[in-house]
Amino acid sequence: MIALRAPHAQPEPIRLMVAQRGEPLVHTRFDLLPTHLRAGDLLIVNASATIPAALPARKKDGTPVDLHLSTPDPTDPDRHVVELRRHGRRLKARAETLLLPAGGTATLLAPYLSPGRLWIAELRLPTPLLDYLDRHGAPIRYAHDTAPRPLADYQTIFATEPGSAEMPSAARPFTRDTLRALRDRGVSVQRITLHTGVSSQERGERPYPERYAVSEHTARRVNERSGRLIAVGTTVVRALETAADAGGVVRAGAGWTSLVVTPERPLRVVDGLLTGWHDPDASHLLMLEAVGGAALIERSYAAALDRGYRRHEFGDSHLIVP
Repeated sequence: MIALRAPHAQPEPIRLMVAQRGEPLVHTRFDLLPTHLRAGDLLIVNASATIPAALPARKKDGTPVDLHLSTPDPTDPDRHVVELRRHGRRLKARAETLLLPAGGTATLLAPYLSPGRLWIAELRLPTPLLDYLDRHGAPIRYAHDTAPRPLADYQTIFATEPGSAEMPSAARPFTRDTLRALRDRGVSVQRITLHTGVSSQERGERPYPERYAVSEHTARRVNERSGRLIAVGTTVVRALETAADAGGVVRAGAGWTSLVVTPERPLRVVDGLLTGWHDPDASHLLMLEAVGGAALIERSYAAALDRGYRRHEFGDSHLIVP
């Protein structure tokens, strides 16, 4: 099974920008996060663990390619949504069978949602999927993440449920010391699960369906909270807003969500968001605007660019609060 180990120590301090409407931006460190929250606030984190979802593959003519597993097919759990890459570049796929390690195969059957990028594949493996990935897979990496890292570096301290193709990275900077400081501050932490797919959407491409689960315990804590609800990551926003009814009451449940949160689809339950720094054309920015408003997000990103905040999963953090 996938080994879930404690993430490696951070090589350098993680910076944190605190953004609030009508207030100056605050530039601080992530370890001081608790001082920017209030007693009664509730943080919701994602318990999904990253799997080594990148597999070496070969076309039948011998050409090496990388096969990235994204999510199971929502309509057929025995099939997977996949993406092909070579030397870090996205490949245009076609219907064919790829050869995998230890006699495995992946047969590309049909395009999935985004023609030419994601495909439905039927995997034939000699062992169960997670065991196979643990032996033959590696964490998915992109051009900005140049040095190979162990799978442990792609886990958060909350990771208990294997299933994400890429790390739900907003919670990566949390440590045991952070949790103790939050508890001392009177801030509670609860969990949901949302298993992420590959994040490399085309410009303007809508997020695709992902699996989520909200427990009875978490739903009850959300509905009974006395302070603000702060989602730790866009994955948490997606799960909670899917589980919330029109009146903002969260119901326990599990399944697939296709929800896209934008300013045109107002938030029902989430008050604030702790997240990383996204690419300027990322669809996640519309979600951030739904939380903080377009003017605040534009001001935050301009300041982040000016001050050299780091992007992506091993970058700095951004707290957006009402």
